[in-house]
Amino acid sequence: MREDAGVAELLTALVDGTGRPVSVDGTTLTAPELLGAAAALGAPLAGRARVAVHATPTMDTVVAVVGALLAGATVVPVPPDSGAAELRHLLGDSAPECWLGAAPPDPHGIEHLPVDLAARASYTPAGVAEDAPAFVLYTSGTTGLPKGVLLPRSALAAGLDGLADAWTWTAEDVLAHGLPLFHVHGLVLGVLGPLRTGSGLVHTGRPTPERYADAARAGATLFFGVPTVWSRLVEAPEHAAALREARLLVSGSAALPVPVFERLRQLTGHDPVERYGMSETLITVATRADGVRQAGWVGVPITGVETRLRDEDGAPVPHDGESVGSLEVRGPTLFDGYLNRAEATAEVWTEDGWFRTGDVACIAPDGRHRIVGRASVDLIKSGGYRIGAGEIESTLLGHPAVAECAVVGAPDEDLGQRIVAYVVPRSDVADEDALGAELTAWVGAELSAHKRPREVRFVASLPRNEMGKVQKKRLA
Repeated sequence: MREDAGVAELLTALVDGTGRPVSVDGTTLTAPELLGAAAALGAPLAGRARVAVHATPTMDTVVAVVGALLAGATVVPVPPDSGAAELRHLLGDSAPECWLGAAPPDPHGIEHLPVDLAARASYTPAGVAEDAPAFVLYTSGTTGLPKGVLLPRSALAAGLDGLADAWTWTAEDVLAHGLPLFHVHGLVLGVLGPLRTGSGLVHTGRPTPERYADAARAGATLFFGVPTVWSRLVEAPEHAAALREARLLVSGSAALPVPVFERLRQLTGHDPVERYGMSETLITVATRADGVRQAGWVGVPITGVETRLRDEDGAPVPHDGESVGSLEVRGPTLFDGYLNRAEATAEVWTEDGWFRTGDVACIAPDGRHRIVGRASVDLIKSGGYRIGAGEIESTLLGHPAVAECAVVGAPDEDLGQRIVAYVVPRSDVADEDALGAELTAWVGAELSAHKRPREVRFVASLPRNEMGKVQKKRLA
């Protein structure tokens, strides 16, 4: 990699001309074509500090993001389904100087620059400092208005190199996925990763079993998906079988249910690897390609990253695989703060320089991590016990009558919180009381009595966001 006085190339393979073709929903560009189209944006983007990109699952988005990064601008990915209020907040907070890609539904007074996939120009390095901001990624806004996460180029480079090491991800691979292009998983890992490692990319447009199977038959070796994607794939065995020739299946953004993990093994011959991260940290923990693969466990810290567990008083929590504590991390993949939110930024750092993730986890003696969930909704304090909702959810999913479930803690005068399980049954329930009692006994027998649900509520579906994560606060 070329490096000079703190200046480093982020998209190494693309710029060096060693990258393989990139395809998005049927539109394909070779590495030289992509570099030329992205470089053609250089002139109109000259001097622009921050730009918005309409992040549709198209080649336009890839060229816009790459062009802006090569020109030295900071990219603000805009979800294509943003509502009017969300869009006003995102654009008002980030103040981009122009909008790239398809025209916005409301221009908000921002100059619109379309992307020309046929345009070509020679690339001249902009000499961008490695600590310059690459993205402003907005959080989901579960605790107020979404916050803009400032991600420096150095964090992206460290994160992608760490995953390339963990997954033996090389230019010999072809990555396939159909994830949104405005989050860490789909955009940073799923687009910038191939442009740094040199691997090919097939973005399927939509993450359907049919399109994943087509990608596998075309030679894809590495697949990214969220649990919803993998759940749908195992319901289509004829398409899942096509992934037997793949090298690695990666699941993230939420815990992969044990039955889906086991069904993937049966249908594809692969135990998927899971990983953990968030917008503020990128991916900090990952199951290595040569590591232990176990449903519900997300692996070990990538190169350069450290993790620790702390209780409510800040005391260390033992790494015994059972004790639950608040997860804190530090390392080169972390963000530089929240845009325009100095107080919010200060709140998430400890005095000795660790980032408070807001998640609770347990760490095994061999360093493997299991994420219990968010401290605000997934750590249940009932009858003096600290209970992780994820463990109960995994157990419930092992029952043949349960298709989906979410466990939360509800206020209780006696226990402090009582465990409530929301269950989507696999078929119509003739007697909800009887099945509820059966599921309660199932958890009590598989785990322990204090972890059994005190209440089981049957629902037709669970509220989820665009990445497949259950929105538990909406259940409450």
